[in-house]
Amino acid sequence: MAALAYTLIATDLDGTLLRGDDTVSERSLTALAKAAAAGARHLVVTGRPAPRVRELLGVLGTTGLAVCGQGAQLYDAGGDRLLWSVTLDRELAETALGKIEAEVGEVYAAVDQDGADGLTLIEPGYRMPHPSLPAVRVERRDDLWHAPISKVLLRHPVLSDDGLAAAARGVVGSLATVTMSGPGTVELQPCGITKATGLALAAEHLGLGREHALAFGDMPNDIPMFQWAARGVAMANAHPELKAVADEVTTSNEDDGIAVVLERLFV
Repeated sequence: MAALAYTLIATDLDGTLLRGDDTVSERSLTALAKAAAAGARHLVVTGRPAPRVRELLGVLGTTGLAVCGQGAQLYDAGGDRLLWSVTLDRELAETALGKIEAEVGEVYAAVDQDGADGLTLIEPGYRMPHPSLPAVRVERRDDLWHAPISKVLLRHPVLSDDGLAAAARGVVGSLATVTMSGPGTVELQPCGITKATGLALAAEHLGLGREHALAFGDMPNDIPMFQWAARGVAMANAHPELKAVADEVTTSNEDDGIAVVLERLFV
């Protein structure tokens, strides 16, 4: 039997593996199953925190590892526990928010709490980009910091996501890593933590190397993952920044872009 070109398949969820209604197509499930039967490992690598991916991992039949929270969490789906996590210092987060608001005016914030059962808390004025995801509204910003957090989510009433992300990067410095992971989703996460660091840790646990890793994504937060993997495939609906560094552009998430590639590789 010929050696597999890719033994590790890393997929983002929103805008990539998931369709707009948060479902995975039968075609995509079949393509992933065929790749697994050939010996490839599938890893979900998502910005969503672990508690927000349990149900989806069940649909995918995942009982192993998943990289969550933009790389800040390594989640064991079978054991329903975090094998590793890193938190964003809450004082640094507050300082970063202050610097951003001094630059662009008022922003609305939310946080993902750390832990396998952490909540998503949103302050007044913040609107969830995915209304189907559960969140708890708090009365004031101070309530966001009551427990350890993995990241802060930001929205601006006027600025575009690109504009807010650029402004945040200009003033945050080493206080946090700024990412943009989807429409209405600019985030602050622990400095130095990216999808690539989380994926590298997961690959090490599995005994797999980057030289046989294939990554799929759609947003700028997937750029580090593409730079780490041997090959990066952007969806047709991907942000221009990701397409610019991709090795290939497939069809959109609505048109089974992941399956199109996997069907070619795992015949």
